[in-house]
Amino acid sequence: MTAATGTRSHLEKFAWLSIAAALATIALKTGAWWITDSVGLLADAAESIVNLVAAVAALIALRVAGRVADDDHHFGHSKAEYFSAAIEGGMIFVAAAFIIWQAISRLLEPRPIDQVGLGLAISVVASVINGAVAYLLIRAGRRHRSITLRADGQHLLTDVWTSVGVLVGVGLVVVTGLEVLDPIVALLVGANILWTGWRLLNESGTGLMDAALTPQENADIADTIAAQCTDEVTVHGLRTRVAGHVSFAEFHVLVPGAWSVRRAHDVVEDIEAVIAEEHPDLRVTVHIEPSEDPRSYDDFGGYEIPIEPLPDTDAATRKETP
Repeated sequence: MTAATGTRSHLEKFAWLSIAAALATIALKTGAWWITDSVGLLADAAESIVNLVAAVAALIALRVAGRVADDDHHFGHSKAEYFSAAIEGGMIFVAAAFIIWQAISRLLEPRPIDQVGLGLAISVVASVINGAVAYLLIRAGRRHRSITLRADGQHLLTDVWTSVGVLVGVGLVVVTGLEVLDPIVALLVGANILWTGWRLLNESGTGLMDAALTPQENADIADTIAAQCTDEVTVHGLRTRVAGHVSFAEFHVLVPGAWSVRRAHDVVEDIEAVIAEEHPDLRVTVHIEPSEDPRSYDDFGGYEIPIEPLPDTDAATRKETP
């Protein structure tokens, strides 16, 4: 089994954990709603159904994204991760519409809440499960640079805060006797879910549009490259993009035109080796250009990432040109 296959299998275990957590919380929260007849708890249960759909979509996306490049997909399948976020966002809108409809109906016809203590206790157990799984997913997503796991974990964390709001709302109904607070909380939950769905759809759309890496990541890559520059070797035209768990960068290396192809190639290989060591998930494409040729400059209309030369105090750390 290759390292890539092992990593993919490891990530899929987290997706299965998310599916198991979603099934457990659906059962618990549905039971809490059935006991209490609280529309707020019904809203909370509906969001858990969305969690299940999202977890299944995440599992499928991870499997597709882990496929190696082939004749039809020369750069791999990593963008498949964004489709799970789009599916999840669409399902969230459906769930939010259902919740808001139920809340408006209950506003028009308020009903008392039954067996609040038992219902809230069940909901607390479900929230603890979601919180624990969310922590594991977010940590794994950051460690393995998986947008799918990170988004799934963040959604579960949002569900936890939603549950906290519902618990507070139902508790206020018991304390104040104002039954109208229950559907009001449900409306707030629906609005929060809509916001979550919009963020997920926006994130998936941004990813499919080849968004650049974050400013901090771009700056780190530029610093790594700048440390390899010398009086004879300079770099410009740095651009980056994200495709799921894989990141890409390309830039131009300018060398004296009198250099041999082998000498220029050796310099580029050394630069790529340093980048691979410091940014292991970055796929790099490099173009060599003669520094004396005016056509080697102004390729990108000013939207390239600047590579600032290192201060003279750091000159000793720069790579010597062979």
